[in-house]
Amino acid sequence: MESAIPLAPLLLRNILLPLFIYTDKHLLNLTNRFKLFEILRYTVITAFVFFLKIIPNFIPTSLNPSSDFSDSSSGSGSGSDSDSGGGIWVPFLKGGGRYNETADSGGNLAAGDTCIARALSQLLSIVNEIPVSSRKYDIVRSYAEKLMDENIEEGYESLRKVNATVLSAAFSRALGQLELLAAAGTAAEGVRGVVVVVEIWWERVVVKVGRYGDKAWTRFVKGKPRVAGSAEKLSAELLWLAQKLAACGSVDEAVRQWASAAKLASFALSAQLRLQGSLVKLSAFLFKQATCMGSEDDDEGNIEELRKIKMKMLMSWLPFICRASNGTDTPILGFHEKVELENVLGELIGSLKHEEEQEKVLALWLHHFTHCPSTDWPNLYLYYTRWCATSRKLLILEGR
Repeated sequence: MESAIPLAPLLLRNILLPLFIYTDKHLLNLTNRFKLFEILRYTVITAFVFFLKIIPNFIPTSLNPSSDFSDSSSGSGSGSDSDSGGGIWVPFLKGGGRYNETADSGGNLAAGDTCIARALSQLLSIVNEIPVSSRKYDIVRSYAEKLMDENIEEGYESLRKVNATVLSAAFSRALGQLELLAAAGTAAEGVRGVVVVVEIWWERVVVKVGRYGDKAWTRFVKGKPRVAGSAEKLSAELLWLAQKLAACGSVDEAVRQWASAAKLASFALSAQLRLQGSLVKLSAFLFKQATCMGSEDDDEGNIEELRKIKMKMLMSWLPFICRASNGTDTPILGFHEKVELENVLGELIGSLKHEEEQEKVLALWLHHFTHCPSTDWPNLYLYYTRWCATSRKLLILEGR
């Protein structure tokens, strides 16, 4: 199953909702003349609002990757996830194909096809599956951290590659799950918006039906959304996995995947505030890591590839950084951390090709910075004026 967009909200928005509005419009004209049509209209509205309110409670469950995917693979732990019922390893789909952590870019078996790699992969899969509230969560996570730390302490390249390979696959899996949950949350919020529009109709129906209907509705239908908590857990785990990748010198893979997560960045703009705060912290960490990618000894081809990654990352996540919440109870990033991230963003912009790419990124920043009334951060005006001054000098030189 490759589709990351849930079918039910699309069907509701494109077919059922227009059909309901069309039907209600015609019934409304008839209710003024016939009492029977007024009763029919209230019945239709009641059924439809019930349908709208019950959908958000089931979307997160239906989009749970561990229950949606049913393909199984061998017990190698290679870029796989297990279902909640017990131990079916499932390959994570990436780019339309199967992502196999046991194979390198040339298709040869790599560090993931070892006993120690399979053990680490199983631990990370369990961390991904069980809720934070479980008393076993911290135990399993500490097992995984101990195993990764011991691999690094041994000082062998083969063990470092084990960490890098398994962590990269775990990061890819969690990122895909987070994108699914963010998409589900966006769709559910859209459905809830429609519910608000017709809420007055529902209240009138409750008055006619009686108080018992409302009590039954509150007891059996209303519930706390499950998307936000799971998404926050995944974002925290992504930060943890990225930090572990940095510890073994392979954070470049996390930066590449984050730069390509344009859909998640788009969904995150309308995510809940707590989730936005977590994603701000993760983005800040990966932006900092992006400035460390590459070296003076890199060939021209590698330098060009890194430049494209930095460009994609800025274009995808800079709008989110401008508009996102920096935390609810306490700020995710303090004053000095904000200043540091502004410098990091300026450094990344300065590493791009001057005329075309810097202009695109700075124009994107200016648009979202000026259209977001809730915050004045990040303020990249210094880098914007520097770019204008350089452009002016280049124009003068070309005119001579």
